[in-house]
Amino acid sequence: MSDSDQNAGPRFDSVFMGSVVSVFAVLLTLGAIAWGSDSFRAVGLVLYTEQYLGGMLAIAFPLVYLAVPAGKERFRQGPVPWYDKLAALAGFLVSAFSSVEFPQLTELITLRPVDGLFSGGVMVVLLIEGLRRTAGRALTIVVIAFMIFALVGHFIPGMLQGRPVSFEKLIYYSAWDSTAILGVGMRVVTTIVVSFVLFGQLLFKTGGSEFFTNIAMAVMGRYRGGPAKISVFASGLFGSISGSVVSNIVSTGVLTIPMMRKGGYRAEHAGAIEAVASTGGQLMPPVMGAAAFLMAEFLGVEYQEIVLAALIPAILFYVALFIQADLEAARSGISRIDENKIPKVGPVLRSGWHFPLPFAVLIVALFVWNYSPETSALLAAVTVAVTGVVIGYEGKRLTPRLMVETLRSTGLGVLNIIMIGAAAGLVIGVLNISGLGFGLTLALVQIASGNLLLLLTMAAIVCIILGMGMPTVGVYVLLAALVAPALIEVGINEIAAHMFILYFGMMSMITPPVAIGAFAAATLTGADPMRTGFAAMRFGWLAFVIPFMFVASPSLLMNAGPMTIILDTAGALAATWLISVAIIGYFSFQLSVWERALYGISGFCLILPIDAFSGAIETNLLGLFVALFLIFREFSARRKVAQKKIANGEIS
Repeated sequence: MSDSDQNAGPRFDSVFMGSVVSVFAVLLTLGAIAWGSDSFRAVGLVLYTEQYLGGMLAIAFPLVYLAVPAGKERFRQGPVPWYDKLAALAGFLVSAFSSVEFPQLTELITLRPVDGLFSGGVMVVLLIEGLRRTAGRALTIVVIAFMIFALVGHFIPGMLQGRPVSFEKLIYYSAWDSTAILGVGMRVVTTIVVSFVLFGQLLFKTGGSEFFTNIAMAVMGRYRGGPAKISVFASGLFGSISGSVVSNIVSTGVLTIPMMRKGGYRAEHAGAIEAVASTGGQLMPPVMGAAAFLMAEFLGVEYQEIVLAALIPAILFYVALFIQADLEAARSGISRIDENKIPKVGPVLRSGWHFPLPFAVLIVALFVWNYSPETSALLAAVTVAVTGVVIGYEGKRLTPRLMVETLRSTGLGVLNIIMIGAAAGLVIGVLNISGLGFGLTLALVQIASGNLLLLLTMAAIVCIILGMGMPTVGVYVLLAALVAPALIEVGINEIAAHMFILYFGMMSMITPPVAIGAFAAATLTGADPMRTGFAAMRFGWLAFVIPFMFVASPSLLMNAGPMTIILDTAGALAATWLISVAIIGYFSFQLSVWERALYGISGFCLILPIDAFSGAIETNLLGLFVALFLIFREFSARRKVAQKKIANGEIS
């Protein structure tokens, strides 16, 4: 949910009902804070993790059914119908029951007592409808399809044949097994993600979004194509802690897109640049749309390891977009923005110098003190709160009322992610109980017939298709369960396999025909959505290429020796510039077809990791020589043009 949505919030005819929603929203956030700070244990209350998750669902279900209507509205704008009140009450009761009775009923899966079966059935039904209301139809249809497969999969012949599962077993297992609804998805969302969302909400409530935008304008506004560079810079900063591509586009695009249009960018290019920049935020540490935390859980590694692995590809992604925005500005003759609209760096830094502090606290807590992600995020949030109260920004300080509103908006803002996390557990439970996960892995490996490139290409296409129309968390969990095991089965590094599926899952955001990120940006520009989507694919070309590179050699994921990492990163940076020149078709002058081809070939040769295959170093050297020849030729042409202008008296 976007920040603007959260600020608007639901509106009720009844003051009492609005108060109930506000209380539950604040309780949801406080529950995550209490768990992340180990407050339950501090007061002598020792709980199973699943009991805590059941309690969080007992808060989330009433919020969903009271605050989110059954129609298309994002938030309720009128009275709550009786059936939603009934659903809210039922959700609270069955989830509270699961929280209290989990230690006993989880051991009775084979017996399936009536009370556990009934409460589990109600929970599954309410979860599916809650998912539809908060995350949309696409993911809901996928979850229902998986449940149907669990019931009929044993009738399907071939490698995808599942084990026989009765309806009662499916329902009971989904609600009471620790690998299903009350599993890893819910655990990560209700502990880590809520803490980071609170951090982000506090940051922006205290003026952080204005500070980052002003810094972007002060740093980038004086260069050609300044509006697009501001978009790349601001969207990268915002997106790195935002959990939604569309939210990022709506929050930053309302400012950056009009600036790009006024600066001279075509409508589809302005929308594409914003969509790609916002999508890249889901690939940029520290949050990565919550995928980083889930990836760490799935792989059983430290969160810090995922952050380090994701860093170089994410930087390359934004470098490619930045270069293309600059070259597009040069080709189209787009200059910098009006000097009067560019803030001075000094005053901006003096008024907002404290905003980098919480990020420093976050990094130190994670990498020096080795705290858990949720504890680190809470420390960063406390830092924001303290500086917001003591220092403030541009006359705005964090008041008790604003703090309560932040807790409320955080609770409302994570509803969709909580429903997705619970639904992800439902899908994982189906894969476990039916055996579909193993069957799909076997099918992909056998279809590829040992050809790694073919398997990767098939996996990329599947990731883009399955990811269409779904939010980041849903995309990653689905692909991690269905596609990543096939890649790992053929010997691909586990982190590389999961990063591969994340990248191509995110590319569904800008790949037609669905491309929800590009389409959201198109609504702000008025451009044709399909043209915006294809332009976004061009600006985001690196994300379609680099996953193959870090699968071939994980050096770009910092999984190699220092010299190998340095050489491969330097080669990838040079290749990013060369291929971007080839795609835009412009350097100092408009390029011919054969010149663009040479730039592309030299870039392709340089982007290959030095240990990807035998002869990779020689291929890199070939690309380097071709690039040097092209650069020398370009500067010679530029010097001749300058000499001609001097001879004609055009310049002195």
